[in-house]
Amino acid sequence: MKHVVSISLGSSTRDHRVRKELLGEEYLIERMGVNGNYDKFIELLREYDGKADAIGIGGISLYLPVKDRTYVIKNAIPFMKAVSKTHFGDGTALRDTLEPNAIFKLVEKNVLNLQNKKVMIACAVDRYKLTEALVQSGCSIVCADMIFALGIPFTVKSLKGLDRLARTLAPVVTKLPFDMLYPTGQREENVEDPVKYARYYKDADIIAGDFNYIKRYMPDDLEGKSVITNTVTAENIQELKKRGVSLLVTTTPELNGRSFGTNVMEAVVAAALNKPPRSITREEYIDMADKLSFDPRVVILGRT
Repeated sequence: MKHVVSISLGSSTRDHRVRKELLGEEYLIERMGVNGNYDKFIELLREYDGKADAIGIGGISLYLPVKDRTYVIKNAIPFMKAVSKTHFGDGTALRDTLEPNAIFKLVEKNVLNLQNKKVMIACAVDRYKLTEALVQSGCSIVCADMIFALGIPFTVKSLKGLDRLARTLAPVVTKLPFDMLYPTGQREENVEDPVKYARYYKDADIIAGDFNYIKRYMPDDLEGKSVITNTVTAENIQELKKRGVSLLVTTTPELNGRSFGTNVMEAVVAAALNKPPRSITREEYIDMADKLSFDPRVVILGRT
């Protein structure tokens, strides 16, 4: 049996554990949150280093790949140093393959009409390939990175503008403490202010990006909206349904009632191939995603 562990800076209320047969072999896949405790985070990474077949690092990005550049998150360097024996990754390598493929599959199967739809991406720098695929599929984009990461009401509306934003800000923000940029630990559990940025949600047909960012300022009324995101719990789905969301798409598949993050799915691929995630090619990720049936999950919540 292969053992895949996701150790997350996030809340332990989102923990999940599943046994599943993949490619003829049994996998134990589990997620452990440390509620923003950095010391506990490093302790668990060291504990499972050399024991697990692969480790997913969640709740924090190690890398920020934007177009032809990859930035390293300074805050994450101690975590990378804590693991020396087991293959590990934060999901960025698989995400850059899985998420655009999910968009193209939605269009190909007529699940979601993206032509001329207005999409708000909560943090597009962190989801560059997803944003690029949305543009290629006919969407107009509103990149709300400055709002969700820094609380500054400023948006960009093109890939060219996103490139400029990344080149300007990435060298600076990657040196900031990560919890200044992202809701870690118990902050994942709460909507910080449902009114402050509600107009950006209201103006969009589709809301896309990391769910913890989406939730951060999520208004009470999302009637008729579609949400494209990564990992959600059953409780998150009920939150969206209560607000009137009509369609939910997660770019990772459902495993026993829960869509895991890309760091978990990336670790599964790393364990299957016995290779470090960043050494796995795009073609290998696509092949493994097909073999493992990593199809996007589509949940109809209301009228579309």
